[in-house]
Amino acid sequence: MKKLILMLAITFSTAAVFTSCREEKSGVEQAADDIEDAADDVGDEIEDATDDME
Repeated sequence: MKKLILMLAITFSTAAVFTSCREEKSGVEQAADDIEDAADDVGDEIEDATDDME
């Protein structure tokens, strides 16, 4: 019985360690990513517009 409780405790601890180590982006990093995506979208739209003119 003691080994069963010990194994369950080890399993729970391992699961807690791996789920708590997720990397989350800060507000600044998220804003930078949003700006980069918007700039890429604008660049794509400009390329499409110039292709349509030719």
